[in-house]
Amino acid sequence: MNRFSSKQKKVLSWWYPQSSYDGIICDGAVRSGKTLCMTLSFLIWSMACFDRKNFAICGKTISSVRRNVIVPVRELLSEMGFECREKISQNYLELSCGGRTNRYYLFSGKDSASAASIQGMTLAGVFFDEVALQNRDFVEQAVARCSIEGSKFWFNCNPEHPGHWFYTDWICRRKEKNLCYLHFRMEDNPSLSVRMRRRYENLYSGNFYERFVLGKWVQPQGLVYPMFSKERHVLDSCPECRHFLISCDYGTVNPCSMGLWGEADGVWYRLDEYYYDSRKEGVCRTDEENYTQLECLCTGKQVEAVIVDPSAASFIECIRRHGKFRVIPAKNQVLEGIELVSMLLNSGKILFLQNCRDSIREFSLYRWSEKAQKDQPVKENDHAMDEIRYFAMEVFRPKRSGFCVIAQERENRS
Repeated sequence: MNRFSSKQKKVLSWWYPQSSYDGIICDGAVRSGKTLCMTLSFLIWSMACFDRKNFAICGKTISSVRRNVIVPVRELLSEMGFECREKISQNYLELSCGGRTNRYYLFSGKDSASAASIQGMTLAGVFFDEVALQNRDFVEQAVARCSIEGSKFWFNCNPEHPGHWFYTDWICRRKEKNLCYLHFRMEDNPSLSVRMRRRYENLYSGNFYERFVLGKWVQPQGLVYPMFSKERHVLDSCPECRHFLISCDYGTVNPCSMGLWGEADGVWYRLDEYYYDSRKEGVCRTDEENYTQLECLCTGKQVEAVIVDPSAASFIECIRRHGKFRVIPAKNQVLEGIELVSMLLNSGKILFLQNCRDSIREFSLYRWSEKAQKDQPVKENDHAMDEIRYFAMEVFRPKRSGFCVIAQERENRS
């Protein structure tokens, strides 16, 4: 970054010299330059106005705070003359400059139990990164800790459902709460090129486009996957595939849906499927009967794994006892999975052969609930939709890094 946009400059300077506002909210599109300039502004404000005080920097998890907030600004802070010391074991950061020193504690706000971790502290300010992902009780407890004269609140987030508590209680009541409010678009981030903006615009459509690209707090309406098109996504044939997987949403009373997927040149094709609705057929099938259908679906293919609804414990055990297929319990984060499937449909990374009639049918019926107070699809016509989501989350979701520790007994040479 070699310059700031006019909106970023407002974030950097809204508190100077003496702002009458008690805090600031920045919301809007993804990659719109909110977090970096807000982090810099928060730290500069705290060092300019206070000495030997405590502050809080909060995110959904402490690791996300370090990754999204602390790491991007550490080099900038050093260049600006700040001395930065981080105590990772105790989750705090100390900044020193011009004879002043302040401490910044890192907090996770992922659930109501997190509120206890910040209770009892006295703070001169608190910064909430992605506040819409944090627990309401935690946020209210953290705000209540800011009792030092001149303390302020800092919030940033991407939009969620318009019934979300942060939108109704804070954004809609910002004047009553005496908060400065700035709405960001991708154009407000000068480090994001036009080519990259076009990429994001092409990745999203429908509700996700309005939220992530336009930055609107909108209620999802209509089809969950409006971008699905028979002309674009349904084929008569496909290239020869090299890798094969099965995804499964298991049901005995409810429909059981399984999909056979094959990969060729980075694109995954739904080659065939098994869909059994016991209500429609009038007869329920057992685990063993459904397993027989699974084997039929795999005929002639070297299937590497079966990705199964994690709640289908009996069917998972049935597959394992037969010892033919590796079983992977599916990742069942609904909204994250829907967002991922939407991106894959937009980019053409998943395609369907026309014999997959039930999944194609469900794409035309799977809708958002208009009554729910949060993002939630209607729980009907969703069985193929669920197992397609399981498949996407296993194959395309970015893998988290980690480490392994092995303990080996020493050889006794005495």
